[in-house]
Amino acid sequence: MRLENKITLITGSGSGIGQSSALLFAKEGATVIVNDLVEEKGLETVDMITKAGGKAVFIQADVTNPESVKAMVDQAIAQFGRIDVLFNNAGVSGVGAIHEVEPEAWDRVININIRGVFLPCKYVLPHMMEARSGSIINMSSCIAEIGLARRASYSATKGAVLALTKSMQVDYAPYQIRCNALLPGTILTPFVEDYLKKSYDNEEEAYASLKTRQLSGDLGRPEDVAKAALFLASDESKFMMGSPLYIDGGVVFGKNA
Repeated sequence: MRLENKITLITGSGSGIGQSSALLFAKEGATVIVNDLVEEKGLETVDMITKAGGKAVFIQADVTNPESVKAMVDQAIAQFGRIDVLFNNAGVSGVGAIHEVEPEAWDRVININIRGVFLPCKYVLPHMMEARSGSIINMSSCIAEIGLARRASYSATKGAVLALTKSMQVDYAPYQIRCNALLPGTILTPFVEDYLKKSYDNEEEAYASLKTRQLSGDLGRPEDVAKAALFLASDESKFMMGSPLYIDGGVVFGKNA
């Protein structure tokens, strides 16, 4: 029960890494506020948690909309009195080199992946400051540390999230609030599976190619990232501040011969 009695808010927790994290947080004793833009997905996560004996509620909100995010946070505070952990997990990918990306597609990725971190932080932080306690986990990516072909918009956002996390830590350390970032490698989420199906003629060849990026020789699973998020959410990581935590199978610091 590493998160016993903690109130946790996870954005984008209707599927993938967010859903796995919500299930694990609840298993470890947390009350989980499940957020997703798609109500059906969010309610599915809540149902999975409650059937397993955990505690969860769903609050629908668009993380790019200030009024929507503020209403979500206000509802959470009214119901639970505090938010101990904020996990900014919601995000989207973007494919294309700079000259290939249309401005509208660029703006969408920037808006969701950066604004979608800024707004939840903006409205949760005053409550954490008042409590002089809290853990914020921001979803970056190992792509913030490496170059990867045709990922211009995604790389820009994940580098920004990492830099933002470090800056946040300086501002909020006096309030005993910890801000850390997760840097996953390629994780086999439903999103990635769908991307492989739609983007490649031979899905198996594409999957094999992706696996060669990792020293591990395989892709990560949502549960791998969820366990890292649990560590950052828990008091076990109390001396980690402004840190990037890599869950990348050896992408950043290794190279196959």
